[in-house]
Amino acid sequence: MSLRNQVLIWLGSFVVLIVILWIFRGILLPFVVGAALAYLLNPLVNQLQRLRFSRGWATTTVLLVVIAIIVSLFYMLVPLVGQQVVGLIQRLPGYAADLQDLARRWAPELNEWLGPQRAAQVEATVADMMGRLVGLAGVVTGEVLASGMTVINAISFIVFTPVVTFYLLLDWQPMVNGLKSLLPREHKEEILEVLADIDSAIGGAIRGQGGVVLILAAFYATALSLVGLNFGLAIGLIAGLFSFVPFVGFAVGIVLSVGIAIVQFWPEWWFIALVGVIYLIGQFIEGNILYPKLVGSTININPVWMMFALLALGAIFGFVGLLLAVPMAAIGSVLVRYGVRKYKNSSLYRGPASTLDLDVK
Repeated sequence: MSLRNQVLIWLGSFVVLIVILWIFRGILLPFVVGAALAYLLNPLVNQLQRLRFSRGWATTTVLLVVIAIIVSLFYMLVPLVGQQVVGLIQRLPGYAADLQDLARRWAPELNEWLGPQRAAQVEATVADMMGRLVGLAGVVTGEVLASGMTVINAISFIVFTPVVTFYLLLDWQPMVNGLKSLLPREHKEEILEVLADIDSAIGGAIRGQGGVVLILAAFYATALSLVGLNFGLAIGLIAGLFSFVPFVGFAVGIVLSVGIAIVQFWPEWWFIALVGVIYLIGQFIEGNILYPKLVGSTININPVWMMFALLALGAIFGFVGLLLAVPMAAIGSVLVRYGVRKYKNSSLYRGPASTLDLDVK
């Protein structure tokens, strides 16, 4: 089979896969989450097998422990966090109005420092920013209430996700072996090398990014709560969880936190400065400690590419697309690097003469 036909077959298969995912996007959530859990938990199941557990007992043990941990965290954290999130959404319009009142009160000082034109621009910017935040909170609340998971969807997610995870874990190795047996024999070794790179990238993306997000969420929530910021727990968790999108978690968190701190603490400006310092420390820890140690060079994804993947897949597949964005970006980055290497080793890049010279040497 010619190279052209092989390329067309692979491209056609990829297009068919995207179409199938788009058609069934409404029911994919339990399967995507179940597959992600199976991928993450498979090393633990393998470890138990080395301790002479059968595959079935190892899978059951790991899954029961994970479910117990998730249920415990749910009962401990969800009531408190949910109450703070609802309170924050309800209180945002009031905070916006208070900030606008403060801006009007500071208008004489701003006029004196900046001049009338710039002072008016600052006041308009504050009003616009607060209006956008209030509007965003309203949109998010409306989406959650109107198009969030219905009772049936929630029940199906709770029931089907553990089942999907269990059976994927139980048959993980036979599935992997079956897929390997379908690879074209002529290019099998090369494809397996690419798949190994993809496995490393996905593992780094999911485990590394997940660790970064959880640590930042814990840091921001704890630090803001200790400072005494109203709704600090909820804002810190929001900032940490949104950190999987580059700079978005930091931007959302610092705008919300500083805005609320101005209303709550003014004129004690050092409390406001302390809130800003918390986010600067968080950014330093993320960029210089967490990301290099937990993620490192395993994925090597440009932040712009990550943001594009999140926006594009989110627009096409909704919430499922957001879950798929990080692993798909990791896969895409590996395939792009592989394509660049192949291109640089081809006669299209080197030219016929260069290729001939290399062959002679």
